[in-house]
Amino acid sequence: MSDRLTEFREFREQMNGRILESGNLEIKRFFALDSRAYQDGALPVKTKELMGLVASLVLRCDDCVTYHIVRCREEGVTRAEFLEAFNVGLVVGGSITIPHLRRAVATLDELEAE
Repeated sequence: MSDRLTEFREFREQMNGRILESGNLEIKRFFALDSRAYQDGALPVKTKELMGLVASLVLRCDDCVTYHIVRCREEGVTRAEFLEAFNVGLVVGGSITIPHLRRAVATLDELEAE
């Protein structure tokens, strides 16, 4: 994994740990709910991660886009599938998502170069 993506993952894990160690029950419940939402169910994990990617693109959260791109790759999403998902995000989110789409493609390129 590239230095940027390694730093992203390490920072995310470190700060999630710091947040969860605070002992706030509501925060812990939200984190658990988020984790469970992406588990296998009627929809497979791969589909749920693609849905998370599209939602993150529409909401313009670059950290979330990066996270879901990494997870999608781990779930075997192909470049063609990524591009279709990116297109759905673009259609739903409109032209304001284009800068985030650029960064998403750069992140995908970075992962594929490894």
